[in-house]
Amino acid sequence: MRRASLPALAVIALAAAASPFARAVAADGVPVPHPPKAQGERCVADADFMRRNHMAVLMHTRRDTVHEGARGDKFALAGCVSCHAVKAETGEAVAFSDPRHFCRSCHSYAAVSIDCFECHASRPQDMKKAAAPAPDAAFAALGDYAQGIRP
Repeated sequence: MRRASLPALAVIALAAAASPFARAVAADGVPVPHPPKAQGERCVADADFMRRNHMAVLMHTRRDTVHEGARGDKFALAGCVSCHAVKAETGEAVAFSDPRHFCRSCHSYAAVSIDCFECHASRPQDMKKAAAPAPDAAFAALGDYAQGIRP
C-alpha cells in the first residue's frame, strides 16, 4: 500500500509546481518578495546582506543606542525609515498599517510580525523637530528626579 501512494504523491507535487499559484523564486530557488525601491542613491549595505542580517544589525544598533548612549549609527532605524519611505498619492509617507509600507511588504510576505512600530515611528519625521533639545525646565526636572532615585 505504501508503494502505491508514492506515485500519487509525485503527481500531486508536479501539479502543485505547475500551478499558476506557485510562487516566483530567485535563481537560487529561494522565494523573494518585491519591496518598493528606496529613495536614496545607495543603501548602507548591499541588499543581500540587509535581507539576511537586518534584524541582527538593528538589535546591535539598539543595544549600542540604549545601553551605550551611542547615536548616529549607520544602521539606525530612523535612517532606514527615511530612505525606504513609500509615498501615498497625497505625497505623504504611508504608515506601517498600509500594505505598501516598505517593512510590511517583506514581513507580510514572510508571515512575520514585527513590533518595532509600537514605539518607533513608521514614517519619516522632521529630524530637526525630533532632535530638538528638551526645554531647560523639563531637563532640570528630569535631573532632579534622577537625583531622587539614586541610592
